[in-house]
Amino acid sequence: MPQSELAAHIERYLEELKRNNVSAHTLAAYGSDLSQFLNYFSPPGTEPPSPGAFDAWQIREWLGSLYRDKLTAVSMRRKLAALRAFFRFLAREGTIQINPARLVRTPKAPVRLPHVMTEEQVNGLLDSVTAGKLDRPHPARDVAIFEFLYGCGLRISELVGMDLGDIDRSERWLRVRGKGRKERQVPYGAKAESALERYLPERKAKPLETALFVNHRGSRLTARGASLIVKLYSTLLAGDSSVHPHSFRHAYATHLLADGADLRAIQELLGHARLSTTQKYTQVSLTDLIAVYDRAHPKA
Repeated sequence: MPQSELAAHIERYLEELKRNNVSAHTLAAYGSDLSQFLNYFSPPGTEPPSPGAFDAWQIREWLGSLYRDKLTAVSMRRKLAALRAFFRFLAREGTIQINPARLVRTPKAPVRLPHVMTEEQVNGLLDSVTAGKLDRPHPARDVAIFEFLYGCGLRISELVGMDLGDIDRSERWLRVRGKGRKERQVPYGAKAESALERYLPERKAKPLETALFVNHRGSRLTARGASLIVKLYSTLLAGDSSVHPHSFRHAYATHLLADGADLRAIQELLGHARLSTTQKYTQVSLTDLIAVYDRAHPKA
């Protein structure tokens, strides 16, 4: 069957995202969301409407189908964001007059505060990793992974994306490539420095491999590979299989805030585009304070 007009525009939009060097994760997510939108309006034997024929009611109908399929509000919000970006692209180039997805209200998502490990829990786990309690083939690398996750508050994609040239060892700074290819500089502390100095002499990489963290084949360690390392240590040493790489990012921000760090500074260190994203850590700290009050105050 010949390709529909809507399908052709979706394909063209995804090619535009590729040219703009969006991350592979974003490209796959947008491709999946827009394909789902296309399939909903392409029942067997019919052609989907052209992009200019869509209105807000049709988009609400699609969201309603997602709700009936028991998708979470968070997933629906992401899919609507992908659709808005697609129609915004078409409006910008003049293919459509208005962006109908802008007229659709974003589903409200429940406010969920991240579970944050205490300083004692984090330090206990990191001390156990450093002590070599597990028989692992690359212990120095594994220690460095944990120290940089917690010591710098990195996303897992940022950690595995680091190259040797991104490290300023004399000043203890990292160049970090975050979401949207935005770069920022992040300092690292003495423990991360010590872990790095132990790891680098043992790093066995393929010729011309620039990645800081490499796998057993000498190639760049993947995000999945690093996540499995974190899960293995956390499960066997701390008895907590729910700990994941992002847990250390939450702990990093919360512990900085609890010790008096400025919220704007934490925003810069984390690479958040909006301060509101960083402010969720103030809610976590307040929750902790209330729990302490309830436990300790005689009139609580």
